[in-house]
Amino acid sequence: MTITFISDLHISESQPEIAKQFISFLENSAKDTDALYILGDLFEYWIGDDDPNPYYKPIISALNNYTASGSGIPTYFIHGNRDFLIGDIFAKKTGIKILKDPTIIKINDEKIMISHGDIFCTDDYEYQNTRKLTRDPEWQKMMLKKSIAERINFARESRDKSKDHTKYLDENITDVNQDEINKTFQRNNITKLIHGHTHKPAIHDTLINDITHQRFVLGDWYEQGSILNWDESGPNLITLNRL
Repeated sequence: MTITFISDLHISESQPEIAKQFISFLENSAKDTDALYILGDLFEYWIGDDDPNPYYKPIISALNNYTASGSGIPTYFIHGNRDFLIGDIFAKKTGIKILKDPTIIKINDEKIMISHGDIFCTDDYEYQNTRKLTRDPEWQKMMLKKSIAERINFARESRDKSKDHTKYLDENITDVNQDEINKTFQRNNITKLIHGHTHKPAIHDTLINDITHQRFVLGDWYEQGSILNWDESGPNLITLNRL
């Protein structure tokens, strides 16, 4: 059995090569996996399932074909900080199942936590306040009542503000807080955690009570693909070259 994890594709019209590689991934190498988990930020931004932009249709179609009943691959999704407005309509059109952040799954009878990852960046107080607001169901209802144009403007302004906010911050502030990671391991009685968000693909080993705990960080897809395959031999973090 092979389980595949991806995150932080940031699909957008301004970088069509990302969508092209993602669709190729679904149609080729991803066919060999038994389940696919998308851990947030599939899109650079998502303003709501009612967005009429035709650019997204091939992506939705490719996901639908990938998950189609019969030979389809079970596909799961966790919201990121850019696509938290993905909802039930998108899920129905694509065949994905939306999970809570974080969620604990089992691989080879071992409990493994999966998350987008931004919940662990607790040193960035301003970001966490923004995250709390944008995940509020009432705020989301209010936002979805706005016009498409208003939501697009909000998404672009938020993206620019986020870039300005992180531009001069120390990387230790925008990265995960190790104490929070350790508490997460202990609170949930787990030794494995998979997440994205930080765009720093790596495998981190941490010793807690003489037991090795591992954190697997997925990379973004701005320049190439990044996946984590987990099979009977264990996890393997892989870079997918862009053709």
